[in-house]
Amino acid sequence: MRRTAGVPKGLLQFLVLKLLTEKPMSGAEIVEEIEQETSGRWKPSPGSIYPLLARLQDKGYTSESYIRESGMKRYVLTDEGKTFFEEQVKFGQKFLEKLECLAPMLVGGFQFGINHENLRDARETAKRLVKTFIDLRAIKDNLTKQDIEEMVKILDDCNKQLKNIARRIKEKEPA
Repeated sequence: MRRTAGVPKGLLQFLVLKLLTEKPMSGAEIVEEIEQETSGRWKPSPGSIYPLLARLQDKGYTSESYIRESGMKRYVLTDEGKTFFEEQVKFGQKFLEKLECLAPMLVGGFQFGINHENLRDARETAKRLVKTFIDLRAIKDNLTKQDIEEMVKILDDCNKQLKNIARRIKEKEPA
């Protein structure tokens, strides 16, 4: 089990609300989904999920729904919970807009460390990619399905090539 000390305060609540906008879920299903979405890097504990679900229910943001066949308790968002989640999304979007200017610097500077001069070109390319995504975010409503399909293909191809490089390097490492 990994520590979650680095998880920003409020992130778990946001993720739980987001998951519940998609479908009713049990606490165990929420834990499983977060673990899957983070590729196993974060698995919230039942000691954090169930008290949070109880607080959300106390505030009127969720209600319980039982599945008759299994007797499993699932949580669903109430109308008040949906409104609260929409407010959280708007707040998060404003926050991210304020931080956008920092993203290229973070990707380009800290991701690879200070003393890796041989990675300078890769850092600069990564910075340009982040800037392009910021520009695309500003015009996201104008993106067509074809635009998105092209983007996905380009990114998938890039990801495959980078994975091949990483695999090749790992194969060269001494055991």
